[in-house]
Amino acid sequence: MIEKLIEQFSELGDPRCPGKVEHRLVDILVIAVCAVIACAQSWEDIALYGRSKLGWLRQFLALPNGIPSHDTFRRVFMRIDPDAFEVCFTAWVSALATPATPGEPEVVAVDGKTLRRSFDRGRDLAALHVVSAWACEQRLVLGQRRVDGKSNEITAIPELLDALVLENTLVTLDAMGCQKAIAQHILNRQADYLLVLKANQGNAYAAVRGYCDTHCFQRNATSRPVFDAFDDSHGRLVRRRVFVCPEAVALEELGEWPGLRTVLAVESIRSVNGSDKVEAQIRYFLSSFAGDPQVLARAIRRHWSIENNLHWVLDVTFREDDSRLRDPTAARNFALLRKMALNLVSQDRSTKHSLRAKRKKAAWDDSYMQHLLWG
Repeated sequence: MIEKLIEQFSELGDPRCPGKVEHRLVDILVIAVCAVIACAQSWEDIALYGRSKLGWLRQFLALPNGIPSHDTFRRVFMRIDPDAFEVCFTAWVSALATPATPGEPEVVAVDGKTLRRSFDRGRDLAALHVVSAWACEQRLVLGQRRVDGKSNEITAIPELLDALVLENTLVTLDAMGCQKAIAQHILNRQADYLLVLKANQGNAYAAVRGYCDTHCFQRNATSRPVFDAFDDSHGRLVRRRVFVCPEAVALEELGEWPGLRTVLAVESIRSVNGSDKVEAQIRYFLSSFAGDPQVLARAIRRHWSIENNLHWVLDVTFREDDSRLRDPTAARNFALLRKMALNLVSQDRSTKHSLRAKRKKAAWDDSYMQHLLWG
C-alpha cells in the first residue's frame, strides 16, 4: 500500500522554492502519515516520531539531511495545495478499493463534519467543515472536500462525487443532500441514490407521509414490511420495520424527481430497559435503486457507519476535535493525514485489537508498522 501512496505523492506539486529544499516532499509526507498512525497530533509530535525512528525510516526513505524540524512540517503543510492533495488521496484510495457489483452495490455514505476547534477568532475564521465519502462495507474513506464558509454542503457534495469512482454503488445522504440536482448528479455517475426525505422538502414530504400513513401504518394497510426485527443491544429494545412502496413514485409531488424508483418508510419503536417510556419515529427515503428491497433495508442501517466508524473514530481515537490547528490549509491537510492513517490501520485484519491499540502497537513495533504500510 505504501508503494501506491508514494507513487501518488510523487504527483503532488512541491510548493517550496527549488533552490532551498533540503527534504524531499515525499519523505515529509510519508513520515507524517507514519507519525499520525503512531498517535501524533501535532507538528512537534511528527518531528519527534521521525527523530525517534530515523534508523528504521532510512530503510525505505533516503533522508540525506535527516528529519525535518517541526517548523518545516508546519510550513510545508500550510503551503501544499489541499485540492491537489485530496486528488492524490482519492487516486490512492481508488487503487485500494474493491470495485462494486450491481447485485449488492457498495454503500457509499456522504456526510459532513466540523473540526470544532479549528476556528480562529483573531482572523474571524469559522471552524473548518468538510464533507467525506465513506465506503461502508470496505471501511475506507474515499475522499473529502471542504465546505466553503459562504455556502453549505449542497455545493460541496457534487464536487466530492465528481472525484469518486461511483459506478454500481448506492450513495446515501441525509436531508441536506436530498436535492433533485444532487440526485441527478449521482445518476450521471452510473450510481443509485438513497436520500433521507424530511420536512424541508415541503409538499413532497407531506405527500409521502400521507401515502405511507395510509398504506403502511393504518390497521387495514396493504403494504407489508420487507424488514421487521428487534434489537436489544445497548441497554434498550428497538423494533425496526422497513416498508418499500414503489407505487408511491406516482405521487404528483414526486414527479420531478429524476430516476425515482421507490419510496421507503422506516419505523423505529424504542424503549429503554427499566423505563416505561416508549419513543416512536418514522423516517422517509427516496431511492433510484430498483433491485432487492433487502439491499435498501441494509443500506439504511449501513449509512450510520459514517458516524460510528468514521466521525466518532476521528473524534475519539484521533482526537480531531481537540486539534487547535487554525490555519485553514494546514487543518484541512492534517484532516486528510488522519484519514490516510485510518484507512491504513482499519484495513489490517491480522489482529482483533481496537484501532487505538493498533495505533499504539504501530508506534512501538516497527515490524507491525511495516506490516500496515506494505500489507
